Amino acid sequence: MDLLIEQGDALAPKDHAEAVAIFRAQVIGPLLTRHFTTHGELAGAIRDVSRHLHRPPGRRVSRRYSKATIERWYYGYKRGGLAALRPRRRSDAGHARELTEEQRTLLLEIRREHPRASAALIVRTLELDGRLAKGAVSASTVRRLYEQHGLDRLSIQAAGGPVRLRWQADRVDALWHADVCHGPSMRIGGRTVPLRIHAILDDHSRYVVAIQAATTEREVEMLALMVKAMRGLGRRPEALYLDNGPTYRGDVLTTLCARLEIGLLHAQPEDPQARGKMERFWRTLRDGMLHHLGTPGSLHDVQVRLLAFLAKHYHVAPHASLMGKTPAEVYETAARDARPITEEALGAALRVHGKRRVRTDGTLEVGGTTFETRAGFLAGRVVVVARTLLDVTADPWIEHEGERYLLCRVEPEENARRKRVGPSANRPQRGLDVSFDPPGALLDAMMRRGPGSDDGGAR
Repeated sequence: MDLLIEQGDALAPKDHAEAVAIFRAQVIGPLLTRHFTTHGELAGAIRDVSRHLHRPPGRRVSRRYSKATIERWYYGYKRGGLAALRPRRRSDAGHARELTEEQRTLLLEIRREHPRASAALIVRTLELDGRLAKGAVSASTVRRLYEQHGLDRLSIQAAGGPVRLRWQADRVDALWHADVCHGPSMRIGGRTVPLRIHAILDDHSRYVVAIQAATTEREVEMLALMVKAMRGLGRRPEALYLDNGPTYRGDVLTTLCARLEIGLLHAQPEDPQARGKMERFWRTLRDGMLHHLGTPGSLHDVQVRLLAFLAKHYHVAPHASLMGKTPAEVYETAARDARPITEEALGAALRVHGKRRVRTDGTLEVGGTTFETRAGFLAGRVVVVARTLLDVTADPWIEHEGERYLLCRVEPEENARRKRVGPSANRPQRGLDVSFDPPGALLDAMMRRGPGSDDGGAR
């Protein structure tokens, strides 16, 4: 009898269960065609089958099956044929198998951040942290989710390429990342102005310790932001991790970090993956805020939105790399181990020096402003002028021979009413005040010799 198959007909499994049974029969096919005389011979053949990759129906990636699974399928087929290989209905069917969209997003993000963590470890960690209810999600459900998205460990391993190990600082403030992001152009005063977002992020907690909207990306902006972060938090990092660009290789940042005993690290050129944590934050910022800014009209408006985004979204949202905890939780919990920093220490670290010549009227120029000293004996001398960048409104001072002399802004009207003093005025006093009067000393000597003494003069 000839077999008649009309166009469009296809011989296919009637349902998914039969497709799975056929697949399993194919896996154990090499075992079914052989006759084994000993159990050891069968065990060796099962071990060989377990080494091969097989792609299950409805899956995009292949996987290996354990020896126990293959042995179970083999004996099941021997007892009940193809029907015995059909998957059984789960005893927990209908219970805790459906994932919410929030759970799916969290689980997938965690796997991307922790590709080597097992599904069981991820579920157990989230349950301990209270991110998942006990028994709400099984490890097998999470495992299937990863297989559907090509995030199972075998798929990640098969992807090949160089392996970059994930790393993280072991405590908060051990390492701060600093970088700049280009935002949408602003429109201020009828002209287009660039927008640059400077930020500093703690490596261990992913907490943004400082963020600032600016129009340029110079070293001075990053320096000001770092000082702002340390003053606001009252602590300093152990190391600062920066891009390799010229913005972060100037002498100012280098000097500040050295004075505060902060390690200064730079990423290798042409290695963007090394800055992955910072890039991940920029992507979150763009998706959550920058792409929805439109055309800002002021830096103040952008700054307000940046702070609101951090406070209301980023810092309080579960983070995949933190196993579902929030950056604020991690940073604030571990803040007790911080390295404190005082205003005095910051001021000393930000002290700058320069040489100036004092004019004959006791004045000199510092930063385009005329200052004067009451130490008249310094007139005409080249002196060292010091000031701190921590407070630009504070007056500078002169450091000369171990002494400090204050400078004040020139006030011509006040000087007109002030009594002029000699050059020796305001000279630091050293020892006792001894009078010096040569004519008086000669007269005293003559009086002590008395009348008739030989004065060496005319007779």
